[in-house]
Amino acid sequence: MIADTAPIRAEEAFDEAKVAAFLRERLPDLVGDHHITFDQFPGGAANLTYRAVAGDTELVLRRAPLGKVAKGGHDMEREHRVLAQLWRGYPLAPRAYAYCADPEVMGKPFFVMERRHGFVVRSRWPEPLDGKAQQEAVAQSLVTALADLHLVEPQAVGLAELGRPDGFVARQVAGWRSRWAAAKTRDVATMSVVGERLSDSIPEPHGVSILHNDFKLDNTMVAEDGTLTAVFDWDMATLGDPLVDVGTLLAYWADSDGPTYQVFGGRVVPLTEHLGKAEVIERYAAHSGFDVDRISFYEALAYFRIAVILEQIYARYVSGQTTDPRFALFGDAAPILADAALEALTG
Repeated sequence: MIADTAPIRAEEAFDEAKVAAFLRERLPDLVGDHHITFDQFPGGAANLTYRAVAGDTELVLRRAPLGKVAKGGHDMEREHRVLAQLWRGYPLAPRAYAYCADPEVMGKPFFVMERRHGFVVRSRWPEPLDGKAQQEAVAQSLVTALADLHLVEPQAVGLAELGRPDGFVARQVAGWRSRWAAAKTRDVATMSVVGERLSDSIPEPHGVSILHNDFKLDNTMVAEDGTLTAVFDWDMATLGDPLVDVGTLLAYWADSDGPTYQVFGGRVVPLTEHLGKAEVIERYAAHSGFDVDRISFYEALAYFRIAVILEQIYARYVSGQTTDPRFALFGDAAPILADAALEALTG
């Protein structure tokens, strides 16, 4: 297996003695009296993820990014709550062992979960997954894994109180429209049109499921045969209409001619050559049993949501809060994604 950790970046270091003491106190059966060492998973761009090694035991620590974070974002308590229960009915969810609310220990609240092994696929396929058969297996496994999640009964895994499913989609639309109004650096007429059309055409929910709320390839881990070994990043998980997750998956389902591929500058692997979007929808419907006739609405909502998120980042760049040159490219994101959303809504 290719090494997936690295030395901890200086600006993201923490008091290792304090964290080791917490682990010894809370998880004595796992860490014992072994010396505990730490390193970091360097991928990702939001929450910070570290590895703790005690003898033969490996644990994963997750904390929010440094500095001020948006209200409701990077919720480590929520992620711990979900993962402390969901593994019982959804084996792809790593099991969470402990949560620490005291920021004095690691600099921010954090939680501890089990270690999984595999590949996180981002901008290119790892060498063990460079075959067509493995990549097709990845695409198929992604869809099946999402359907499996939506078939888990929230009450059966102790998550019946995770969210407020009534009116969930309407709140999502209203919330993202409000965030767009607050973040926009210029008027984008199509964003206004899409926001209005989404508000005027909210479907009846297809049921209540546990939602991951950001389900896409690079939030999963994959084995060499193309099957999934884990699904990560549960800090936005909630209860609601399952097709919201499907819309997100479709919006991120990369095609070299598609809008998200253009927006992210090719920093994602194309999946449509292995499983077309129509096949994704068909496979999900067959496995879940849900009606997907209005799926275009949910894909449009996902494009709109991604446009807002990228505009928020671009606004930070324009205002000088960040000088990261990657974020300058997001200036074109909202118009591109708004056009994609409008096309999905109008067919």
